[in-house]
Amino acid sequence: MDLLPAMPRPTVTYPGIVVADPPGFRPLQLDLHIPAGEGPFPVVFWVHGGGWTSGSRVWLPDSIEPFGFHQRLIDRGYAVADVDYRLAREISFPAQLDDVQAAIRWVRTHAAQLRLDPARFATLGESAGGQLAALAGLLGSDDTAVHAVVDWYGVSDFLALKGRDDPEDNVARYLGGPLPAVTETARAASPTHRVHAGAPPFLAVHGTDDRVVPFAQSVELAEALRAVGVRCDVLAAEGGDHCFVGYADIGGLIDAGIDFLDDVLG
Repeated sequence: MDLLPAMPRPTVTYPGIVVADPPGFRPLQLDLHIPAGEGPFPVVFWVHGGGWTSGSRVWLPDSIEPFGFHQRLIDRGYAVADVDYRLAREISFPAQLDDVQAAIRWVRTHAAQLRLDPARFATLGESAGGQLAALAGLLGSDDTAVHAVVDWYGVSDFLALKGRDDPEDNVARYLGGPLPAVTETARAASPTHRVHAGAPPFLAVHGTDDRVVPFAQSVELAEALRAVGVRCDVLAAEGGDHCFVGYADIGGLIDAGIDFLDDVLG
């Protein structure tokens, strides 16, 4: 007899939670999706992409959206916090990192009443969000601490990027000016240059044919982390372009990230 397909796990969702209200800017929000049950549940902070100048916490790339990103995490027992941050035409770095950390701080403060486990926080981001997820993992401490990072095709070293001397370029908007004029800011925003022995475990997932952020960026981040004794797995999406376009099993990449979180968070 064929078994019935598994039913999606019920979810309790709290939309539009205001986590910060920076003066002169819009309030920053997050949407929190929590599995039904007693918990406490680990939390994945989802950080969206969009080249730092576009995107939204409620959007997924068209190539990824059909594969049930949120439901796959919920079904495996993870709460998901969709994080808001100010875009680069509103304000430049490091405000975006501050905003991601504000979300982490708010969730940790309210973890007990929400059935969440503050000892099992992870960031997961794509593209621009991957870079921010990585920095949040590297630079968090105390109330902004993160215990695992999944970085989907994020920039890890701005200094290695070529042709970024246009002041209207997304990277220039994010860093506050074109390279090489903002070299020190670019270094501060580069996860590869911020690694340290106390960093949490990383998984870098990247299309080998990515024409926006070279695959080598994830390889170099892994090498830098391993050099200081930190685990960084690299999952190569063979033939995949940016946003995994052209890769045959995007659902499998999502599941592989959850397997990694199961392994390192327990």
